[in-house]
Amino acid sequence: MNNILRLKGTLHSAGGSAPKAVTLPAHARVTVKDVLQKKQQLLAVEHFWQTEQTDINPLVEVHYRSVVAKSNRIRRLLSSSKHPASGAIVGATFEGPTKEPNHVITYCVPLATITSTITELQSCADILSKYGGTIDAEKLSVVAKQGLSPSALSSGLRKSTFAQIIRDVYFVTRFGIKREVPENNHSSLVTIYNTGKETVQLMNNLGIDIIDANLLDETTINLRPNQYDILRTKAPYLIAMSLQDISEYKFEDSSSGPKLSMEIPEPHNEPIVGVIDTRFDTKVYFKDWVEYHDELNPELDTTQTDYEHGTEVASLIVDGPNLNPHLDDGCGRFRVRHFAVATSGRNSSFTIFKSIQQIVAQNQDIKVWNLSLGSIYEVPTNFISPEAALLDELQNRYDVIFVVAGTNKIAGDDPSSSKRIGAPADSINSIVVNASSSIDKPASYTREGPVLQFFRKPDLSCFGGDDTTRMAVCSPNGITLTAGTSFAAPWIARKMAFLIQIMGLSREIAKALLIDSTSEWKLIDADSIKLGYGIVPRRIESILQSPSNEIRFVIEGTAEAFQTSNYRIPVPSTDDKYQYMARATLCYFPKCNRLQGVDYTDTELDFHFGRDKESGVDSLDQNVQGDPGASVYERSARGLYRKWDNVKHVSDVEKKHFIPRKMYEQPYWGFKIRSTTRHDEQAERNQRFGIVVTLREMKGRNRINEFIQRCQLQPEQWIVNEIDMSVNVELYQQSDVEIDFDDVNGEE
Repeated sequence: MNNILRLKGTLHSAGGSAPKAVTLPAHARVTVKDVLQKKQQLLAVEHFWQTEQTDINPLVEVHYRSVVAKSNRIRRLLSSSKHPASGAIVGATFEGPTKEPNHVITYCVPLATITSTITELQSCADILSKYGGTIDAEKLSVVAKQGLSPSALSSGLRKSTFAQIIRDVYFVTRFGIKREVPENNHSSLVTIYNTGKETVQLMNNLGIDIIDANLLDETTINLRPNQYDILRTKAPYLIAMSLQDISEYKFEDSSSGPKLSMEIPEPHNEPIVGVIDTRFDTKVYFKDWVEYHDELNPELDTTQTDYEHGTEVASLIVDGPNLNPHLDDGCGRFRVRHFAVATSGRNSSFTIFKSIQQIVAQNQDIKVWNLSLGSIYEVPTNFISPEAALLDELQNRYDVIFVVAGTNKIAGDDPSSSKRIGAPADSINSIVVNASSSIDKPASYTREGPVLQFFRKPDLSCFGGDDTTRMAVCSPNGITLTAGTSFAAPWIARKMAFLIQIMGLSREIAKALLIDSTSEWKLIDADSIKLGYGIVPRRIESILQSPSNEIRFVIEGTAEAFQTSNYRIPVPSTDDKYQYMARATLCYFPKCNRLQGVDYTDTELDFHFGRDKESGVDSLDQNVQGDPGASVYERSARGLYRKWDNVKHVSDVEKKHFIPRKMYEQPYWGFKIRSTTRHDEQAERNQRFGIVVTLREMKGRNRINEFIQRCQLQPEQWIVNEIDMSVNVELYQQSDVEIDFDDVNGEE
């Protein structure tokens, strides 16, 4: 077996290219009728806001013809010199069929901007009439080169403004206002659009009496049914999204197991994993390994059931291998800091996640959190749940990671039909874990993704018990047998804690290693909506070591500019050929913005990995985004290259006959990462990332030492370190050894 290598070297940064001329897509055309239609729609919008009794800036829905790239969103319409349209976006959703959706983006702009846009649309129509009433890509190109005709100059529009309005009109199907939202007979978590007005005052002006304590964040409010009715009647256009304020937890059934007398040594300096769950029974055999904090209202009625789930989850993190010897992962034992925030049955999401905010802020020494609570209700298709958004925000702020159970079907659900995962398993930055069966198939009770019709959730899977083989846990009633995603997640939390706290790896590299370890040399199959990238190997050695015919290495860094790259990875060759299959996984934790709806992640890292050639990287997945002359539609970029996803995984597929790769002019492999933000392209970039690369030598030879030597001989020398599990474990254990200085000095 080979140890994984850590490569440290110079990462090169480069800025972006100059903006391209404004053009229309090939075969596209815009008519005077198209322009005047948009003008009439905006006149109706203007009239509505002129008569509406409110002091907020108008909210305008812009319906696009497809899922649009950032570069194809409106730039001139609804813009002014001080308020560009790109900075006025307050929400985004999809409408239309799942396979062919289109963007609906909400903008918050001054009324004066709408008025000026109407004027410019009329001027654009006047100019267009002088060009025969229609314009296509070829005619627009002529205008860009030669300028407007003398008769069109009197309109007051410059050629660049005219061209951009034409392009905007092409990509927009209509303008409108949100006028209807669904009813809700329960208490609701309602998110309003960010209009720049203080939320409490805005609600009070509408006759809805709330205080700061009703806020989950700046724009998410806990409303009673009658308050929600007032809001949806008086100002439906303010409601960006709403959900019932109910997290109903139906915990897994368990059966009595063998009556065993369990023993456990005293804890020492083992890593601490945070557990947020139901109550913990302080009489169980491993109680000394758990620091317990009850965050629930002491006036709540307590039942024995309230202690079962939390105690069972904690037992796996502390002593899972002792309870289940056949599942021994080689990670040892962990201490637990346990916080009770929920009871069995119905809970208020608002109350639970208010507690989680405070818990994580006050326990920043904990880097890995296990959350095996999940709602029985399906997550929405067009926005992230408030619970998941909070987890993503906490992970971004405190450099922690949540391991979240993928949620289960319950009694009454049709076992043969699909059911989407429940909150907070739609958290994008968390590791969401589903359960596999004893035969490495999705367990019968698992639910499925994707999230926002795009993000792959769950991330990965682990054995969680099934009808054939149950999971042994410790409950207040002794050892019991159970199954569920709640009991798959702790095994992944254990591995993450081992990788981060004992091996000293970043969360980016640790997550990428787990995903890489699940990957086989084949296409991701249809079960990915239930299994994610795959099933994580049982033993930690399988993650930290590779077979002797494989070279596995990690690289981490920060994308501080438009492009970050290194093209000098010296992969060994034979007769100018590379005898390797290859795969690479990139992970990062972007800042997220729930108010942006389906455009939830703020940063995109476009990942290219492969052989170095004169024109750049010959990417394993034939990624041509950004290459000269290449054009990739947004929908294709998302589907083929996972654009805007925070995990990028590219891999060769094993075939019966492997054809060695030829070497280009430069005898190297390399990678490049292009960073894009949702907002201002000049904004400061500072996105950390981790890359795991696996190379399999197809003739079975072990060439890792040759690879190390080649790295060290590079002009820009790579620093290569082995990630040795046994050394790191010994160092961690020695850090707890007490040194008697009197004895060292020979004194009594």
